[in-house]
Amino acid sequence: MDAHDAHDDAELVALAARGSEHAFRTLYRAYVRPIYWLAHGLLHDASDAEDVTQETFLVAWRKLPGLELVGDSLLPWLATVCRFQAANRMRAQQRDRRHTAAAADETLPSTVDVEQQVVDAQLADRILREVAGLNPLDREIFRLCATEGYAYQTAADELGVTHGVVRNRLSRIRTRLRTVVKEST
Repeated sequence: MDAHDAHDDAELVALAARGSEHAFRTLYRAYVRPIYWLAHGLLHDASDAEDVTQETFLVAWRKLPGLELVGDSLLPWLATVCRFQAANRMRAQQRDRRHTAAAADETLPSTVDVEQQVVDAQLADRILREVAGLNPLDREIFRLCATEGYAYQTAADELGVTHGVVRNRLSRIRTRLRTVVKEST
């Protein structure tokens, strides 16, 4: 005779609700297998079923203090919690799949436009030549602010110049590069 047979579920639930880890462990041991197999049947994945089983018993531990057991067994209530946890997991997985698919769709062009790739490469080369033609301070300002994302003051501190020098020079660099882009289109 195991410990579960010696007590009915109502008594174990009441003890667990008052914080008895022994009572909760007894309930866990009695119902972990049927809850796991229910989760596995719903999710068709052993790892997800294990996670949902643990989530089910975590919810049970939190909710037992307010639970009024209807009937002789805790299993129907645990099965309901398990179904909700499994449904939550399936919704999250669907949401993740949609998000991943949407992200993949955004990164892949629907068609490859070779002519546009050549134009883009030529424009990038012109911009690089233009940046290479800048004086050393302007190249560093461009590298720090435009390429590496430094704030004006951070770039100024790194270069030993004022915030205004960085802001004004970067504005002129951007204007110069916009002219190159307009000429290329």
